[in-house]
Amino acid sequence: MPSSRRPTYAPPKRNTRPAPGQGTGTPNEATGGAGGDVITASRSIPEQAAQKPARKPAQEQKPAGATVLAFPEPKGRRRRKKVLLAVGTVIALVAALLAAAVYSPVLALKTVSVSGTRLVTPEQVQAALEPLRGKPLPQISDDDVRGLLGSLIQVKSVSVEARPPSTLAVAVHERVPVALVKQGEQYQLVDVDGVQLGTTDDPSAASLPVIDGGAGAIGQDLFRATAAVLGALPADVLAKLSNASAQSVDAVELKLVDGQTIVWGNASEKELKAKVLAALLKAPADPKNPVKVYDVSVPRHPVTR
Repeated sequence: MPSSRRPTYAPPKRNTRPAPGQGTGTPNEATGGAGGDVITASRSIPEQAAQKPARKPAQEQKPAGATVLAFPEPKGRRRRKKVLLAVGTVIALVAALLAAAVYSPVLALKTVSVSGTRLVTPEQVQAALEPLRGKPLPQISDDDVRGLLGSLIQVKSVSVEARPPSTLAVAVHERVPVALVKQGEQYQLVDVDGVQLGTTDDPSAASLPVIDGGAGAIGQDLFRATAAVLGALPADVLAKLSNASAQSVDAVELKLVDGQTIVWGNASEKELKAKVLAALLKAPADPKNPVKVYDVSVPRHPVTR
């Protein structure tokens, strides 16, 4: 870049002592003229160049890409980060606790509490559930219990409740016997589905009516219709019956231990028929006009004769 400095040319210093053979009055030819005038040469400085500010030293210049001003992170973003961190921590803790509860030997099954049994004993239920002993309570499901109790036909359903640290409460809902079916010298207890729940030698001890002939003699349809009628009766009425029979699914009849006959009809409206029959049996008896037949086949218009 051309320099802006103005060059200056000065004449050589005049030798005060003349060289030998040289006069003192001869002018110096190098000066280009007499008299010792100074010849200078100058270059004009452009106005813009004269006004241009001086460049800053290298150490004062900002490096390229340097952050001049750092803005603070918004409060909302910081708050979201804190919330996400807290939620993640809670989820991790809950997962750890669940894993510890599911697999911890502290919650291993040690005791089985049984309730609601009549046809079976608590010991039978506990023996059937023995394979679950030592298993953590959170890993025991209702299906596991029902599957193990499937061999006990008297058990219709169960309710299971875990009681930490080591107890499983099992509430047994048994099938309800509604009738007796004579088989040889014994009587079998059956429920409304015809499931055989047990046997007895003394029918009077069971306080249940005897279904004449049983399912093998009267057929499955008639047997189910008769059993459904007996299943709708309250326990106090059921205890007063001696036997039940059916000529068809629409002609179910019951016999009381006192000899009266109950004309029931079909299995429709059996709940209403059961209430009407219970009310008729509680009515005061008239010795002059004893009732021999209770007809509840049309429950809204019952007839006694």
